[in-house]
Amino acid sequence: MKLLELMRNSLDTFFDQAPDTCHDAREAATEAIRRLLIWMADAPTLEDRGLRASVALYCLRPDLINGATLESIGDATGRTRQAVFNLAKDFRLTIDAL
Repeated sequence: MKLLELMRNSLDTFFDQAPDTCHDAREAATEAIRRLLIWMADAPTLEDRGLRASVALYCLRPDLINGATLESIGDATGRTRQAVFNLAKDFRLTIDAL
């Protein structure tokens, strides 16, 4: 009998409380930004961090880098297109929410 009463009380509170969607959205955005910053900061040199920032912009907002291609990003940083492509692939796997 007590178990049934306990279950009834817990179900009542579950349906009484509306989910806070703004809080959930803030948590998801915070997690995505945290992953982005950690991924960029994980590079060993400042030049590599700049490359990672360029790749992140390429993946997220290519209009902010005038639609630069992976090849042109690689040429500007002395990397091959394949190396920059692999970095972009790593970015997409690391930031899976995007």
